[in-house]
Amino acid sequence: MEQILANGLYLGAQYALIALGLTLIFSLMNVLNFAHGQMYVLGGFVTYTVVGQFGLPFIVGLVASALILALVGAGVEKFLFRPVIARSKRDESTMLLAAGIAFFLDAVILLVFGEKQRGVPKIVGGVLNWDFRIIMPYDRILIGVLAIAMIAGFILFMQYSRAGRAMRALAQDRIAAQLMGVDVERYSMLGFALGAMLAGLVGGLLVTITGINLGMGGPTSIKAFMMIMIGGAGVISGAIAGGFILGMMESVGLTLLAAYGDITYLVIFASLMIFLAIRPQGLMGKPWG
Repeated sequence: MEQILANGLYLGAQYALIALGLTLIFSLMNVLNFAHGQMYVLGGFVTYTVVGQFGLPFIVGLVASALILALVGAGVEKFLFRPVIARSKRDESTMLLAAGIAFFLDAVILLVFGEKQRGVPKIVGGVLNWDFRIIMPYDRILIGVLAIAMIAGFILFMQYSRAGRAMRALAQDRIAAQLMGVDVERYSMLGFALGAMLAGLVGGLLVTITGINLGMGGPTSIKAFMMIMIGGAGVISGAIAGGFILGMMESVGLTLLAAYGDITYLVIFASLMIFLAIRPQGLMGKPWG
């Protein structure tokens, strides 16, 4: 039981960090960023290039992933989503644009990095063995702690910084925030950049554990959407809750259902459909949006 809980917390921390970026973008702009998983993959490849190719310290690769993905996110919002939102009143336009960006990033990643699995050496070696009840490599523990610290830092930033308060005001009522003097375009771009940066950070963290490859983008986006559906679309606390719930469900499923084959996500998707049929707004979402 202790091992299942430890694995669930480790998975939940990284999943919550992925979901936070997606739900921030959705809450600010009402945009479903289907390219979120590709941004995660790109962040992993940036860290791989900096650490594995240039031989620089891991922290440098992680910072590089954060900065480059923040710039990518800001550029995508300013030059792609902002003009489309201004000229089109149909939600399908932004959805198609997001899907197009996802395919474009897949093509860029394939062209630049190829389709092979890439990875970097472990940050720390060794394995924690706590009386044979919890057995976990120290690098996973470190990644989990870093992910939780980043989640805490994100919450503090959103709660107490001027930019965080402005973005929360935009998420609550965009028109009212604009009337109160909030620079909508500036903070929308900042929010998109921050969301992409979070995706890049997770990719950079996990390139030391699972490695990275081109095919991870789509499944990562699906998991991110699952998390915000569980917690409630556009709700930051819901994204965190959804991440830890999915992580725990995956940990339990991989442990208890291993004897029945690879049916963990079959059970998870079935459970999610039943849950959404009962509560379509998610755990913390409001029935009216």
